[in-house]
Amino acid sequence: MKVSLIIDFKDVTTEGEIIQMRVWRVPQPVASSGHHFKYRLFCGQTDRRHIGFDNERGKGDHYHIDDIELAYPFITLEKRIEDFIAAVDKRRAA
Repeated sequence: MKVSLIIDFKDVTTEGEIIQMRVWRVPQPVASSGHHFKYRLFCGQTDRRHIGFDNERGKGDHYHIDDIELAYPFITLEKRIEDFIAAVDKRRAA
């Protein structure tokens, strides 16, 4: 199996906020992750992340809310995307 991009989504809201989801299927799990996905789910401005979910090598699965970073166990890719969308919706409603 080779690396394949399976989700590539980007939108810019009328307020200028960027919402981007990129997910790759990888042949070997990323270090500190036990699944075959590498992902970056991002919501923010060009120069500032408001919400981010990712599995950076060595850090494993985690998320960012503004300047706070917390571990976030991976259940399924679908659940990860649902949780990201819910966090974005919650922030935009505030």
